[in-house]
Amino acid sequence: MTDQGFSTRAIHAGQRPDPGNGAVAPAIWATSTYAQDGVGGLRSGYEYSRSANPTRTALEECLASLEQADHGFAFASGLAAEDTLLRTIGRPGAHVVIPDDAYGGTYRTFARVHEPWGLGYTPAALTDLDAVRAAVRPGETTAVWVETPTNPLLGVADIAAIADIAHAAGALLVVDNTFASPYLQQPLTLGADVVVHSTTKYCGGHSDVVGGALLTSDGELAERLRYFQNAIGGVAGPFDAWLVLRGLRTLAVRMERHSDNAEQVAAFLAEHPRVAQVYYPGLDSHPGHAVAKAQMRRFGGMVSFRVADGEEAAVAACGRTELFTLAESLGGVESLIEHPGRMTHASVAGTELEVPADLVRLSVGIEDADDLVADLEQALAVG
Repeated sequence: MTDQGFSTRAIHAGQRPDPGNGAVAPAIWATSTYAQDGVGGLRSGYEYSRSANPTRTALEECLASLEQADHGFAFASGLAAEDTLLRTIGRPGAHVVIPDDAYGGTYRTFARVHEPWGLGYTPAALTDLDAVRAAVRPGETTAVWVETPTNPLLGVADIAAIADIAHAAGALLVVDNTFASPYLQQPLTLGADVVVHSTTKYCGGHSDVVGGALLTSDGELAERLRYFQNAIGGVAGPFDAWLVLRGLRTLAVRMERHSDNAEQVAAFLAEHPRVAQVYYPGLDSHPGHAVAKAQMRRFGGMVSFRVADGEEAAVAACGRTELFTLAESLGGVESLIEHPGRMTHASVAGTELEVPADLVRLSVGIEDADDLVADLEQALAVG
């Protein structure tokens, strides 16, 4: 099915009509166990839903198709996916290069969970290839961990170039593709070994589910991931898998509207006198614009900006919006606003990953763009 278009695969991959009753929507298989045809005789390959569930299988097949991967694994959250991956590829004494503006939850996983276990990490500016090379430790680094665009500063990493650096050192390239979604970017086609998603975000798309995923075409790694997924057990439940699967069916049309709206919002902010800096890969002024244009279909729905009057003005602006809801998370149809320093990235305060105190992050939804611009205009007005 990989020769078919993205939207066709989003609607049909892993989602064939039920052979028994013809239902076109996938079923929610709310079962924990399955009848066996004799001792050890599995019926259709299912025995216990931690190991596999038909609804989860449908989601994993669809995600794999969209990321052009051979294998997909769905988890209870993005962090559950990350933890399982690190336990699969990491070990005490190993080392991972991470972004120097990584998502706060990812940083917390490395610094508070896996570093005490013995897994080392080095933050590096992934937009600087020399910095990536300097951070890699041949024979010790097991992976280079990339977010592109990054959260929340929208940095853009050259996936193909970093894949070459990682592979030359015998390391894997892991790409968190949450901000871009499979529609805007397919890292495996650019040399990545594993793709990570918080499917809570654009894949689900409606702020009503929490989930995560890992995608790879490395058969040996896939077997180890399958074992660890089952052994650790942080799997997606059938209803959560069904919600993400439903979201994927409209991913393409949603991402087009997210991108349309974000471009208008970013252009407005770039001209606003109370905005000191705008972070959006779609702007010609963005240092990663050329790379983003080469490896992404569009520039996505995430926009960050710095308020010229400082931290308290940024916090105040977050509290004055009416259409942009003050909330964490991102990627839903509704627009969200947050102050990363005090919200999603509070865990990196005081570290080398600390974000600017005057930074505001927007998840631009699919409402009418003129209304979103007007909301930000009144929120940024001097009261």
